Amino acid sequence: MKRIAARTGVFFSLAMITTLAACSTDGQERYRASQERNPAPCPNIIVLQEAGRMIEFNGEQTLENIAYSGEITGVRGTCRYFAGEPIKMEIELDMAFGRGPTADANIKNVNYFVAVTRTNRDLIAKEEFTVPVKFNRNRTIVDISETIKNITIPRANDTISGINFEIVVGLSLTQDQVIFNRSGKSLKFPTLQK
Repeated sequence: MKRIAARTGVFFSLAMITTLAACSTDGQERYRASQERNPAPCPNIIVLQEAGRMIEFNGEQTLENIAYSGEITGVRGTCRYFAGEPIKMEIELDMAFGRGPTADANIKNVNYFVAVTRTNRDLIAKEEFTVPVKFNRNRTIVDISETIKNITIPRANDTISGINFEIVVGLSLTQDQVIFNRSGKSLKFPTLQK
């Protein structure tokens, strides 16, 4: 299932930048710059390690008590920037969700977040999204791709490149789920008989 979470309009617009060409020479120079490759790499996209997976239990933390599980299985993105313009970015997240033996519904709304940070430093912006996961009777695993468009990252000037920023993604978890992930616990599935 592929879903576009475009949320049209100005998403993550941190600054409205309007540049008017003062003369035709400046306008021509900007046009030429817009046709060239990015001057440097795009921001890295990373999955926050402790928020890359989730398990929701109904009772004790055992295999038999799993209600739902989820994991971010892949991320990728493209960007475009030139001259002193902001970085315009689009990302796609691949996620897999499972329904366990104690699940009480065929639909589960799962929240995830997308954040823009200065590399290894400050949070610039963060937004949460909800993806409705629909299971049917015969399928206990669902794969979903989400596309987030119109991420705009302002740059102070044309010497600031994409490597100065990161896009951080993760599932929105409860405190118990974060503790479970940080503990390094793993549920071992029983050996399957042929």
